[in-house]
Amino acid sequence: MAERAGRRCCLGWDFSTQQVKIVAVDAELNVFYEDSVHFDTDLPEFGTQGGVHVHKDRLTVTSPVLMWVQALDLILEKMKASGFDFSQVLALSGAGQQHGSVYWKTGASLVLSSLSPALPLCQQLQACFSISDCPIWMDSSTTAQCRQLEAAVGGARALSCLTGSRAYERFTGNQIAKLFQQNPEAYSNSERISLVSSFAASLFLGGYSPIDYSDGSGMNLLQIQEKVWSQACLGACAPDLEEKLGSPVPSCSVVGAISSYYVQRYGFLPTCQVVAFTGDNPASLAGMRLEEGDFAVSLGTSDTLFLWLQEPMPALEGHIFCNPVDVQYYMALLCFKNGSLIREKIRDESASGSWNKFSKALQSTEMGNNGNLGFYFDVMEITPEIIGRHRFNAENIEVSAFPGDVEIRALIEGQFMAKRIHAEGLGYRVMPKTKILATGGASHNKDILQVLADVFGAPVYVMDTSSSACVGSAYRAFHGLAGGAGVAFSEVAKSAPRPSLAATPSPGASQVYEALLPRYAELEQRILSQARRPLE
Repeated sequence: MAERAGRRCCLGWDFSTQQVKIVAVDAELNVFYEDSVHFDTDLPEFGTQGGVHVHKDRLTVTSPVLMWVQALDLILEKMKASGFDFSQVLALSGAGQQHGSVYWKTGASLVLSSLSPALPLCQQLQACFSISDCPIWMDSSTTAQCRQLEAAVGGARALSCLTGSRAYERFTGNQIAKLFQQNPEAYSNSERISLVSSFAASLFLGGYSPIDYSDGSGMNLLQIQEKVWSQACLGACAPDLEEKLGSPVPSCSVVGAISSYYVQRYGFLPTCQVVAFTGDNPASLAGMRLEEGDFAVSLGTSDTLFLWLQEPMPALEGHIFCNPVDVQYYMALLCFKNGSLIREKIRDESASGSWNKFSKALQSTEMGNNGNLGFYFDVMEITPEIIGRHRFNAENIEVSAFPGDVEIRALIEGQFMAKRIHAEGLGYRVMPKTKILATGGASHNKDILQVLADVFGAPVYVMDTSSSACVGSAYRAFHGLAGGAGVAFSEVAKSAPRPSLAATPSPGASQVYEALLPRYAELEQRILSQARRPLE
């Protein structure tokens, strides 16, 4: 897609699990260029499946760091061949898959700062990494290190209060601890440890980019209130770690001008600014332009909630991160494993496999389902840890089955009540100005969205979010350029395409669900305690 001449713009990058993607966004916030490089198909020499290497133990999952570097070479060459005018780029920012880590070998900064514009990056950076395959978010091999970290700070809840999450295997601090314990030589030979996001920013800077507060919150190392590295956590993971990480910065920081390598090789202007890169989830929050009191729900294979928080209450479930667009606020992520697959199963069992009949069941049953409540967890749920199907009548007596229409409404109401209860458990509160943004497969079903609006008592909007991390990164580049923390992100992004209104709360919905929510929470606790009893 060739670029129209003279169009000043910002670039948004996304270094995700399966591809590197780029969008160019003009001053009116219209996307006018996009391209991508898919690791498996465009770089088959690295032998990845889904962009990763799954090791023999099935727990260790890594990606080749030079694959990411070569993907950047490839996409920039594609842009150049298409006639893209790099001299129009005012600033760039980007996103990286969260939690992954890159280990720069001693001496790599000298190579980064003296790149030759005659050669591709991959050729020049081959010897710059102390480990060639980097641990990524899919890795679950660090259970021992997670327990060590929690023990060092006084337990899982204490770690969550400090860093926003209990210890998770994919979180970077635990990955660094594993490397130090199993390969101390590689650790000591690393002069800098980057997240995927700050690694990508470093490629553009020609020097080490700091880790930003928001992506740094996914490491089990950053004190999210004070926004400094936790000395207790650093000490529990590895020696001299603070020096290897560098100081974290606000996510809207301009971290420097683009390296002369890109000026000479591609024609960027030397004034082009690099705004701190962040994680893909925080960048998506920016791309969806959530504001105080808003949340987004992705209704996919698993359902994910993105929450904008003012006063976070860290818990043993979910994750709290520093907010990527306003340093005074926070964001939270909650994942629910039983999403579209259980919706499809109940559709098949209770609506003859027809979404049309499924919708008619929602239309023909009353809000509150006459007091019938259901819990549907065909696989072990994350939030909370429950498996099985449980149905309760209006007297809180467990029953074995519901009529088809009641079953359908019990499923959808139950899924959304659970989301509200667990969101409020992290400090989220519905406000008069709250907007809900729905994405993913089920967001195309207006009747499901009506239940969402009713349960939360807020209007539901839909928009295309297929490139939200990329587009959010371009918006964040404009924000950094405009002054970052001193300027409201909403002001910078106000001319972006608006989402479409899909559902508003039905009259009387708030009274119905305010009465049902405490019952649902109480029954959830009853199921949890019954599930734990045989284990005690």
